[in-house]
Amino acid sequence: MIGGNLSLVFPGQGSQKPKMLSTFFENSKFKDTFKEASSIIGIDLIDLVINGDKDVLAKTEITQPLMLTAGIAMWRILPLKLISRIKFLAGHSLGEFSALVAADSISFENGLDLVTQRAKFMQEAVPFGKGGIAAIIGLPLTIINDTCDKITTINNDLLVSPANLNSPNQTVISGTKKGIDLAINQLKEQGAKMAVSLPMSVPAHCSLMIEASEKFALLLENLNLKEPSIPIIQNVTAQNHYQVEEIKDNLSKHLYSPVKWLDTILLLKSQKIKTILECGPGKVLSNLNKQIFSECDNLPLDDTEYFNKLIEQYSE
Repeated sequence: MIGGNLSLVFPGQGSQKPKMLSTFFENSKFKDTFKEASSIIGIDLIDLVINGDKDVLAKTEITQPLMLTAGIAMWRILPLKLISRIKFLAGHSLGEFSALVAADSISFENGLDLVTQRAKFMQEAVPFGKGGIAAIIGLPLTIINDTCDKITTINNDLLVSPANLNSPNQTVISGTKKGIDLAINQLKEQGAKMAVSLPMSVPAHCSLMIEASEKFALLLENLNLKEPSIPIIQNVTAQNHYQVEEIKDNLSKHLYSPVKWLDTILLLKSQKIKTILECGPGKVLSNLNKQIFSECDNLPLDDTEYFNKLIEQYSE
C-alpha cells in the first residue's frame, strides 16, 4: 500500500507519444472515456494514439484534447479508496485542466471545449514556424533570465523568456524562433549541459500569448466553474486557490505566465506529502519531481502491470 499523505499530478504537452497508454484500452472504462471525448470533439482519439505519428500528436490542437482525455481516462479507473486519500492535485501547464476536471471544478465536456479553444487561440496568436520552445539543462535561472532579457531588448523578432521553471536543473524557454535559436547558442556558450528545441507548435507561457489570453478570458467569463472538491495548486502562483474568480483569472494568465513547477513541488514538500502519483502517459513529471523532492515516492502510473497491482491493493 502507498504510505503517507498523497498527491497526484497530471502531465501536459510534451508527454504525448505514439501508442501511449494503448495497453490500457483493454480496460473498457478507460476506453469509454476516449470514445466519449472522440464523440465530443469529432476526432477519433483512439485511432490517433494507435496510428498517429509524433508530428501529428505534437500539433497543439491535437495534443491538448488528447492529453486531457488521457489524464481523465486514467483518473476514472483509479480506486475510490485511493482518490479519497489525495490531499492535493496539480497539473503541469495543460495538465492543470485535467486537475480541474478531476476535482469536479469543470465538466469533462467543458474541459475538452476549453482546451480545444485554447489551442486554437494559441495557434492563431503566432504563425506556424515563427515561434519556438527549448529545454535548458544545467544552468541557474538567473543566467537564463539575464540572457533572455538581453536578447529580447535587441528587436521585436527576438523575444524569449523562461516558460517552465521545472526544477533547479531544468528550465524551458519560449518565444520567437529567432530568439530561441539565439538563446540556445548563447546558453551553450555559458555552460549549459543541454540546450535543445522541443517539438511543440506554439510558444506557450510567454508574452506572445497575451492576445490568446485575452480571447480565452472572454471564454472563461461564461464558464460554469465550481470550487474544486480537492485542492488544486495552480501553475501561475504555485498556490492553492478556492475562489472561482481567482481560478479563472489564473487560467487566463496561465497562457503567458511561467509554469512554477519547482515551487509547486516545494509546496507539496512543505505539506509533508509522502507520495506523488503521475496520472497520464510517461514519466516526465516523476523524473522532475525526484530532482526537487527526492525523499518523496514519485510514482508514474503509465505501467499497466504496476497500475493493476495498485487497483488490486485498493479494491474494496
